[in-house]
Amino acid sequence: MSSVLLGPPGSRHLGAALDRLTSPGSAFDPGWLATLDEREAFPAEACAALDGLGLARQYVPAEHGGDLVALDELCEAVRAVARHDLTVAIAHGKTFLGAVSVWVAGTAEQAAGLAERIAAGAVVSWGLTERGHGSDLLAGELSATRTPSGSWRLEGGKWLINNATRAGLICVLARTRPAGGARGFSLLLVDKAELRPGSYTYTDKIRTHGIRGADISGITFHGAEVPASALVGEEGGGAETVLKALQLTRTACGALSLGAGDHALGLARTFAAGRELYGRPLAELPFVRRELADIAAGLLLAEATLVVGARTAHTAPDELSVVSAITKAFVPENVQRAVDRAAEILGTRAFLTDVHAHGAMARLDRDHRIVAVFDGTTLVNRSALISQFPALARTRREPAGVPAAARLDQPLPKLDPGALRLVARAGSTVVRALPAAAAAAPDALAEPARRLAAVSDALHADLARHRPGSRDVPAEAFALAERYELVHAGAAALHLWLANPRRRDEPLWRDGLWARAAVGHALARLGAGGPAPDTWDQLAGHLLAGGRPVSLLHRKEPE
Repeated sequence: MSSVLLGPPGSRHLGAALDRLTSPGSAFDPGWLATLDEREAFPAEACAALDGLGLARQYVPAEHGGDLVALDELCEAVRAVARHDLTVAIAHGKTFLGAVSVWVAGTAEQAAGLAERIAAGAVVSWGLTERGHGSDLLAGELSATRTPSGSWRLEGGKWLINNATRAGLICVLARTRPAGGARGFSLLLVDKAELRPGSYTYTDKIRTHGIRGADISGITFHGAEVPASALVGEEGGGAETVLKALQLTRTACGALSLGAGDHALGLARTFAAGRELYGRPLAELPFVRRELADIAAGLLLAEATLVVGARTAHTAPDELSVVSAITKAFVPENVQRAVDRAAEILGTRAFLTDVHAHGAMARLDRDHRIVAVFDGTTLVNRSALISQFPALARTRREPAGVPAAARLDQPLPKLDPGALRLVARAGSTVVRALPAAAAAAPDALAEPARRLAAVSDALHADLARHRPGSRDVPAEAFALAERYELVHAGAAALHLWLANPRRRDEPLWRDGLWARAAVGHALARLGAGGPAPDTWDQLAGHLLAGGRPVSLLHRKEPE
């Protein structure tokens, strides 16, 4: 699962442990998980197995007694689970989302109490969305009213909530001022066990196209009273806390996508290596080799974006409002492109449920599409990025060295949620440092790095001409946001390769192979050419030569 450098001792072997649980009759048996999906049944055994492996401790910061030291380590763990089954990863990982507001704004007493509950097996949900309001959280109608005794009385419902029914606790965003507004909402951590019987009801499980076994349901409160101590953060600070918490959860969502991408690439590669067409293995056909290499290059680019993004939460939390929006918009979309191309290699077997690999490709393709919707859709995150265009254009020429987030051999500072900001006034160090990185690139990377820097110059000229207008964001602004994401992703890949010279004796790092492929993939999507043909051939050879890689960027963990 995790790299030797990044993985914490307690979870370094999670990937290997999960592999051992795939035998027939085990919790992660692919056939059994496919059966549960067909029945739309919750994967309780798999979630219990993750509890037994201690994964829930990764959802709790070390300062509160858990194992969460670095966000990239949590992402590696979630990715390892998603590589096997997205429904399981989403169902189990929801506890991190449900708890994160407490880590961001709760008191020490609240954090300690919640950490203890999670360690004991409690499931925590996050109640943000309501029927008819979607991503417009400030339109929420669920209200919390002070009672004469100082408690809060909840009235109203939340809808389309992961684990709304199964969770023992739910962190609810509630309207605490009738007029609403930015300071009209507060967060309350609701312990269902303390609620009066009959003061809440559930919305039945909502049938979904993907992640069919997940508990996607709702909860409605009927005058339910919770103590004053349930308030998370200050009264009226709910919206701000949610926006800061989303910077962490949106980044972590990228791990769900990368796990699905790993699975898709593995299915495509195994099929191509074993399938014969026209008298020879499919993997020997030049077009198939190129497709496999480009799929891998897209995943490398997404991985570079996620790794740098997750580490930025520690090294430059004041920039995470930009970086998390980029990560959440770009990684799921780029991985979906990879999944689509992997499905093409499998042909009809990508659409059959009982013929090949228990229908894994069809299922992961269907399941993965929801990741782009979690914690703000692609359009929502691009809108967030667009709102920061003025700062990105203004700061782009301010000198910047190699981002600290790219130095994988350097210990990360402690995550400080108090340093998160709603606006990145310094712009993006990753992009600001691109000119210097392009100038420092060695021969193997010099030409693609130069092209990326030139694309960045043209992009920023267009950003400087962009004028923020009314609430109606022009369509061309979204095209600019997509270009910015690709430049940021390519720059992240370049920085990672340059900042880690000790890794260059590894096959994927040697001669800049993975970076050439990743940056080339970004350039191709930007309409600025692509990698040289020998890059595709070398990467395809690497993919087809050995066993299943655990991570394309990170060292394979010891068995």
